[in-house]
Amino acid sequence: MHVHVQSQNGEAKYWLEPKVELAQHTGLSRNEINEALRLVQEHENEIRSAWLKHFPG
Repeated sequence: MHVHVQSQNGEAKYWLEPKVELAQHTGLSRNEINEALRLVQEHENEIRSAWLKHFPG
């Protein structure tokens, strides 16, 4: 389970399992990576719920 984050400067992929962590990124500053991580952690339950609706079973 993962989530992609995009900004005008680049993008990142964060794994949700076994814990939220950065998988890869391109073009983002360290501050943008950390802010995206904070947002993914803050909304982790909502992201997981959306994932399970999109990929049932």
